[in-house]
Amino acid sequence: MKFEITGVPLPVVVCHLERGEVMLSDSGAMAWMDPCMQMETTSNGGIGKAFGRMITGETMFLNRYTAKADGKIAFASSFPGEIRHYNIEPGKEIIIQKSSFLASETTVEREVYLNKKLKTGIFGGEGFVMNKLKGRGSVFVEIDGSTVEYDLAPGQQIVVDTGYVAVMDATCTMTTQAVPGIKNMMFGGEGIFNTVVTGPGRVVLQTMPVSQVAGVLMRYFPTSS
Repeated sequence: MKFEITGVPLPVVVCHLERGEVMLSDSGAMAWMDPCMQMETTSNGGIGKAFGRMITGETMFLNRYTAKADGKIAFASSFPGEIRHYNIEPGKEIIIQKSSFLASETTVEREVYLNKKLKTGIFGGEGFVMNKLKGRGSVFVEIDGSTVEYDLAPGQQIVVDTGYVAVMDATCTMTTQAVPGIKNMMFGGEGIFNTVVTGPGRVVLQTMPVSQVAGVLMRYFPTSS
């Protein structure tokens, strides 16, 4: 499969498939395609897998697109930002924030990833439930805003405000730490907890989490008396 990612600030990935190649996407991700693409809606693994996708913020059912001849299909981002391509291999699994899966080859497996420490899930901002991508093949992930990437050495840490972790290698771990001092918690504007990512591995941070944007916009919405 060949592909190209284009478009700023609302990117799209255009995949050029050969006859017989198949892509999976969440519902509503397809933007345009050649008539040779055959669509089939599937639970892809049964009701258990479908329910797992739902609790990670994805759609329960997936769309499977099979190329009946050589042709193209495009998948568009739902929010201003970037589309990242990752090549998944055994030993090179990644963890992604919920709702960021866009499309993949059928050989990429997606499963629920539960943070080991409950505190991380409740207060970490990235959610108790995330997505782990494993198997082998190409996957496309949509990220809010621009990205900044760090390679963490073993034991090296980075402290991140809630919601800014987009992708990390499965070799990384995620915990939380409380913002020190009551005054800092109450008036610092950074919340009560920060997320701490520990290496080894790569972590990709996003500059404009949709949750942060929603919080800012809510200030301008009228409230009922």
